[in-house]
Amino acid sequence: MRHHLSVLLLSLIALWTLPRLGAAEAGPLNVVVLYADDWRFDTLSCAGNPVVKTPNLDRLAAEGTRFTRSCVTTSICGVSRATLFTGQWMSRHGNPAFQMFKTPLSETYPGLLRDQGYWVGHVGKWHNGKFPQEAFDFGRSYSGRHFIKEPDGSMVHVTQKNQKDALEFLDTRPKDKPFCLTLAFFATHAEDQNPKQYLYQPESESLYKDVKITVPATGSDEHFKKLPAFIANEKNEGRNRWHWRFDTPEKYQEYMKAYYRMATEVDTACGRVLEALKSQGVLDRTLVIFTTDNGYFHGEHGLADKWYPYEESIRVPLIVRDPRTPEARRGGTNDEFVLNVDLAPTILAATGVKAPATMQGQDFAPLYLAAAPPAWRQEFFYEHATIKSVDFIPSSEALVRKEVKYLFWPDFKHEELFDLKTDAQEEHNLAADPARAAQLVELRKRFEELKSAAR
Repeated sequence: MRHHLSVLLLSLIALWTLPRLGAAEAGPLNVVVLYADDWRFDTLSCAGNPVVKTPNLDRLAAEGTRFTRSCVTTSICGVSRATLFTGQWMSRHGNPAFQMFKTPLSETYPGLLRDQGYWVGHVGKWHNGKFPQEAFDFGRSYSGRHFIKEPDGSMVHVTQKNQKDALEFLDTRPKDKPFCLTLAFFATHAEDQNPKQYLYQPESESLYKDVKITVPATGSDEHFKKLPAFIANEKNEGRNRWHWRFDTPEKYQEYMKAYYRMATEVDTACGRVLEALKSQGVLDRTLVIFTTDNGYFHGEHGLADKWYPYEESIRVPLIVRDPRTPEARRGGTNDEFVLNVDLAPTILAATGVKAPATMQGQDFAPLYLAAAPPAWRQEFFYEHATIKSVDFIPSSEALVRKEVKYLFWPDFKHEELFDLKTDAQEEHNLAADPARAAQLVELRKRFEELKSAAR
């Protein structure tokens, strides 16, 4: 088994042997956004995960910058995708779940780049109402199933289809135009109605077969009961999905291995895309970004999936390979709060396109390009709407800092306060502690200011 894994990893790495990066050639940068689904910040071997193998993304990080505290402002598929495109908080783009965002497409990064002569593509998951086919030069939208029937009747895995369509975009694009591709994978999202949840490609069966995955320290009923009562009950969807995937030791091993197999499959597809960029001679004129739409509970707090403002849910991987990066800084990490609202303005700035005043994020490229570190945010506002009912997924809001977090649950007028220095697992609510009264007043005030600014 170990020999099989070693051979597989070596073959994956061999697919993508990068040259030394030179300065970006004259002309506008191309853009490729590799956008995975339901990966949290540590679903990468380069982030210290002891199980999952992601050699291509590891290499991307070695040639770029990995952001260790990247977060989303809303942890759910549709909303975070609207934020990706618009550079706006949910409060402004107006999609509370899976609807079309209210911001005009002309004010999104794909729309703005297309107006500037870019050849613009979207492949894979959309999840913001009906896919606007007319807004893209190359648009193919699909998700929800791991195996998809092609027009000729054959079945293909969704990740293979993602890869095939992305490569077709790169092969058929006009060679005299800059391009922007958003490759929105469906993996590692579960197929919710399927009892197996994570349907990987058959050839991945041997991956992780002999590995034992450690159950998280907070993945027990004892820790589940430390959550607020309106979460710590069997009606809550996070608990419901925990039962689907993680409620026995055997099931935990089966489903986590399946999840990691799908992650490695996405990594392989990313490697194919990067190899195509290299073989076409455009890799060193292309801004490549890898990130995901939200974090994910792997059983922590006795929960599954995302939604809530706890660390596992809001923190996501972010890797940026920018040809402008000084050689001495390639392979570095950065621990500033970079948010999904920042991606659109960063893409626009890198391509020389002015971001509209309606975008709320910031160009974060100075964090890895500037000679001296720029002043940067030390906190941010998190928001999530109620989904279906307060029993299913209640609304949540938060003021997030590196060392402290204030949570407010609007449906229940309930507060939580966590000292992340001493309670990284977020299990001891200090909101009622008299010693924290002054701090709580300051946090409430700042929370309201940031909430207002997000509108």
